[in-house]
Amino acid sequence: MIFKPMLKIDPFFRRLAFLLFWVILLYVLFLLRSVLTPFIVAFVFAYMLNPLVSWLNRFIGRGLAIVLVYVFGALLAFGLLVWLLPMLYRQVLLIWDFVPQMVNWYNQTGRMFVNRYAGTNLGTLDFNMLSDIFVSYVQSNYQVSDAQTFLKKALSSGLGAVNALGLIVMVPILTFYFLYDWQNRLKTWQQAIPLAYQNKVTQIAKDCDKALMSFAKGQVSVMVLLGFIYAIQLQLIGLNLGLIIGISAGVASFVPYLGFGLGILSALIVGVVQFGLDPLHLGLIIGAFLVGQAMEGYVLQPLLLGDKIGLSALWVIFSVLAGASLFGFIGMLIALPVSAVINVLFRHTYDAYISSDYYLNR
Repeated sequence: MIFKPMLKIDPFFRRLAFLLFWVILLYVLFLLRSVLTPFIVAFVFAYMLNPLVSWLNRFIGRGLAIVLVYVFGALLAFGLLVWLLPMLYRQVLLIWDFVPQMVNWYNQTGRMFVNRYAGTNLGTLDFNMLSDIFVSYVQSNYQVSDAQTFLKKALSSGLGAVNALGLIVMVPILTFYFLYDWQNRLKTWQQAIPLAYQNKVTQIAKDCDKALMSFAKGQVSVMVLLGFIYAIQLQLIGLNLGLIIGISAGVASFVPYLGFGLGILSALIVGVVQFGLDPLHLGLIIGAFLVGQAMEGYVLQPLLLGDKIGLSALWVIFSVLAGASLFGFIGMLIALPVSAVINVLFRHTYDAYISSDYYLNR
């Protein structure tokens, strides 16, 4: 029997086929993005909860450890709601009263100030007129002018709510399955790596995991403590909406400088309406955010984050701006974690380069 030699494929066409495979795969994943969303969210939650579950797994079974983490999380969320809801309800009532106050401040103070020093002639605002404008805007842009259209919109909103509820129910279930079989999945993925690269890829993955977990734990701690610092100071000043503004500024501090900027701007607007141009109260508001910024920069971040992600202030700003430019608000949120991973990959690439024959001129 005569065996014919196998037909050799040109390397160019092999690379082209490989590229087409990845393009088609990414396109299919893009089409399935709505289906993949709960799986991605569940994987992120599982990744964040795995250290706690693994620690509990040393004393009890893994399934029971996951259940205990779920129960503890539910009790913690319930306790926070019981504690925060009454205060937030009072803050919402203040918001309801704040809009007419702001309209009155504009008519009696702000408008006169601008007309006097800018040489303009701004007209007065009427709260009822603003309400009518808002209602007409909703009717014209969301097409709810008749009962039939309103029912269609309500039905579609109801279906959207059902989908959202389904997502909320599905994510904990998927998170449970990810957590329960986490170690086996990691071993499977590790065994799929070619033996020649297994140790190196595993080390890179461990370094990325260390950077991400250090950043996540430190950043959450900074957000919570900074929110309390802002909220307590604004409440002591007597600022209306101080609790909401303080907590929101703490949460927004996940994006560098966003919490400080939005917080101080919102607080000053509310302060001008509540206290007028009183320099004492406005100075206290500015001082509260400067104290919070100093605490974040000189105490909280060095103590809780340190140099764990290895990014300078310049690269932090660049990462946030690049993320916002590429992916909008979501890009701002994921900018620092992604930058931390890129930094680890770059460090390993650089180490490989300086030990290569090309660098050593061999």
